[in-house]
Amino acid sequence: MLSQFQAIGQALFTQGLVSPQGGNLSVKLGEHLVITHRGSALGSIQEGDLVETGICKNNRATPLASTELEVHRCIYKSTSALAVVHAHPPYAVALSFTEKEIVPRDVEGRALLARVPILSAGKEVKAAKLAERIARLLSECRVVLVRGHGSFAASQLLEEAYYYTVVLEQSCRLLYLLKALQVNPGVTTV
Repeated sequence: MLSQFQAIGQALFTQGLVSPQGGNLSVKLGEHLVITHRGSALGSIQEGDLVETGICKNNRATPLASTELEVHRCIYKSTSALAVVHAHPPYAVALSFTEKEIVPRDVEGRALLARVPILSAGKEVKAAKLAERIARLLSECRVVLVRGHGSFAASQLLEEAYYYTVVLEQSCRLLYLLKALQVNPGVTTV
């Protein structure tokens, strides 16, 4: 399991989808979950960076878990997901300020994501306040964005949730470029 966390954390970091101490990963193990440590560097995860705690109850390790623990718990309680990736993809976060949802225009994005809802926590960006809404939407969509904060992707495998995060960011890069070029992505010209 450690090698999975290391590979995904390193990939997120090298692709610029998380800052040095940003983002978090988790996997569900029965009534428990393993989540990255509060403030751990996803680009260089070590064994001490993984925290095992209950999905429904706390234990001694709980205070060490990521600050997004409540969101991960809610996702596992409300969906069939076995893995969650929370990242801060810059193009997706930038578009979260101007859009109500992300509708990919590229073929891969449309095929995998169809649409990505954007939730707002008001003036204060606290994903935990939106945990139930994030979980509910993740039962319908593969990825959800929190305005000005980041994305939550859920799947059966950590690698899949990572892949959905990458596809979201690639789709958002294209949307951003189309907006900058003032091209209507819904209209094709020949």
